[in-house]
Amino acid sequence: MPDEQESLFAAVDALLEEAAQDPLPHPDERKRLREAAGLSQDQIAKALSVRRETITSWETGRTAPRAPKRAAYARLLEGLSTLHPVNAVNAPPPTEPTVNGVNGVNAPAPNQPTAPTPAAPAKARTLNAVNAPTPDPAAAAQLAAPTPAETQTVNAVNAPTPARAAGPPRRTPSGSGAQPRFREGTGRGTAPQGPHPTPLEGNGPLVVLDGTDKAHAAQGLLLPLPPKARTDLPTLIAWALGPEANLRSPRLHRNGKDGDPLLVLTAAAAEALGLPPTLEDRRTLRLPDDHPTLKLLAKAKWQLTRRGFGPWPRIYRPASPTTGRQCVQLAVLPWGALDARAWGEHTAELPAPELAALLTTYATRVLTPRGSTAVSGLELMTALRPPTRAARNPETNLWESAPVPGSLSRAVDPAPPEAPDEHPVVAALHPRSHQRTPDQVLDEEAYDWIRDPQLLTDAECTRTHAVGIDVNMAFAAAANRLLVGIGPAVHTPAPRFDPKMPGCWLADLSSLELDPRLPSPFTPSGLPPTGPAWYATPTLAYAQELGHPVHPTEAWLRPDHGPYLDAWYTRLRDAYVATMADLGVTSGLSETEFLTAMAELQEHPDPVLKPVLSAIKSTVKGGIGKLRERPQGAGYRPGEPWPALERPTWRPDIRAAVISTARVNMHRKMLRLAAVGLHPIAVLSDCAVYLSDGPGPLDFLPRTPEGKPLPGGFRLGVSPGMVKHEGTQSLLWAVEMLDQGLNPARHIKGHDAAADGE
Repeated sequence: MPDEQESLFAAVDALLEEAAQDPLPHPDERKRLREAAGLSQDQIAKALSVRRETITSWETGRTAPRAPKRAAYARLLEGLSTLHPVNAVNAPPPTEPTVNGVNGVNAPAPNQPTAPTPAAPAKARTLNAVNAPTPDPAAAAQLAAPTPAETQTVNAVNAPTPARAAGPPRRTPSGSGAQPRFREGTGRGTAPQGPHPTPLEGNGPLVVLDGTDKAHAAQGLLLPLPPKARTDLPTLIAWALGPEANLRSPRLHRNGKDGDPLLVLTAAAAEALGLPPTLEDRRTLRLPDDHPTLKLLAKAKWQLTRRGFGPWPRIYRPASPTTGRQCVQLAVLPWGALDARAWGEHTAELPAPELAALLTTYATRVLTPRGSTAVSGLELMTALRPPTRAARNPETNLWESAPVPGSLSRAVDPAPPEAPDEHPVVAALHPRSHQRTPDQVLDEEAYDWIRDPQLLTDAECTRTHAVGIDVNMAFAAAANRLLVGIGPAVHTPAPRFDPKMPGCWLADLSSLELDPRLPSPFTPSGLPPTGPAWYATPTLAYAQELGHPVHPTEAWLRPDHGPYLDAWYTRLRDAYVATMADLGVTSGLSETEFLTAMAELQEHPDPVLKPVLSAIKSTVKGGIGKLRERPQGAGYRPGEPWPALERPTWRPDIRAAVISTARVNMHRKMLRLAAVGLHPIAVLSDCAVYLSDGPGPLDFLPRTPEGKPLPGGFRLGVSPGMVKHEGTQSLLWAVEMLDQGLNPARHIKGHDAAADGE
């Protein structure tokens, strides 16, 4: 009997070893990636020491590579997929009809509920970044002995719609975007899900409650609530976690976790559940501990996270072997859960069906909201790059938690120059009243610069308009392919500058000659540096690019580094571009058509997509800002640690690198325009204002003799890093702003852009 058991275990282990091979994309995707990179089959065959016919066989799917060449081939394809991703804009249409939550056109009629057709029993289910469970002993047992219901092939494109009783017709969500071709995976352990929107599973990730006995879910679906759920919060939570609600938020990475169901409470729903219309404690923004709702939750053995019961309460029970993870996220709209600066005015007052469509669109393209857009931006980083994964310990043969390569897996202290003034690291070095100087603190912030009006030329004063142009998703574009530190900083005296080494460097850039009609690329104020100062790697690399000799005297470097934000950038870029396309602004438009479409967008009546677009942009800026979250609360004392420091994603160095790169990108384009005689009069973050003979960007943006945009300069378009028209005012207005010391870029749209969260 023991011999038979050992034989069975060996067979199962062999299956597990086979299943754990490096995943590869679909054969069609392998060919697409090679052709997109301009590589021949002979080149790849030579690199992998195989015949060209072997590559042909791999790309047609006739055969599959074996170890060790499989790992090398997977590594190549993963690198090519980063350089040439498939996204919602350029993805080819599916070659076969699909039935899933995103593509509801060919779904079965609602009066004819159908069950998913199982695949042949001999075929094991296909796992990918959406449906792959985190390995553990229980999962291993399930893989070893799948039930008949688990033998169908499931992936991000062909996931079948769960069978359900007849009900309202399923509608394709507004702006569902194109479906990319199927990818099995792009790498072991670290590969994020592809750039396509997350397909809907079950009844979607969330419901909106309006105080009635029905809940509004995705695609216009109405879900009946059980008795008492409308007025009893524990009953509502139990329903949301059960099969009747069937709320699902699939993970974005194979090593991540499925999202928690989101229950959005309108004012009527909050009142029915016994919640007050407003939070009386405006300082803590949470219910008092003696509120009846909290007592009711405690009686039912539900707990709250440290932030308590506020606009975004998270309610949970500790995980157990029998129940697993139990957690529900609430959004209380009358308490300001949907900030108007991020989601747009009056979005929280929309009817429940439109709110459900709006939030579901955001959830499928970005992430199921878990708080403010800033919180969601930070959570998205972790969802795409989970800190840990399940790995088998070779000594004990047991599953254990292990760090995911390339992810932020533990909290690390910042280098002293990177830390904000109140951080314990700074408190240990300087007294509380000390004001740090540039050679003691890293000051990488966005531009806020105006030109001295005395430097306006006679030719500029003859122009009639001040025209603002704004860089699309500037901080997201800066994060693309940016190498950032993964591990702790290492202090290095007298280092040799390496532009590929993330960190901060103490150097003197004050001797570099700069045009006073341009802001300095080295300071947020745009004023030239006056002596030694700390700079992030992108800033110092740009100084070297400008021909300045770089000789740092000291540095805090991060040898363990990588493109941590790449997947974050890709998902937000595709969300932005797809939403803009749904609003009529596509990448194929000419410059004139683009400007016309953007002007029409300002008056676009769509109550769903415009708030989604606003939220996506706020997710970018807010997520970057959260990397250096400051302490909150009147009781805080400088020098004490605050909760955010416990997060692996509290990384002011990454924030500094992104902002530094965005500022450098801005200056590089302004310098290119300066070479043909065009200089800005003001810059604010990602907006630059130029004087023009006409009211639009095409009236001043330079062209080549062939009539094309100036290479290296600002280009009009929808993609991140390109620019759009921000606003136009008169020359007299702009000069008056400069004379008053005010920034025209802040008010070029006719209002304070910063006050509106732009």
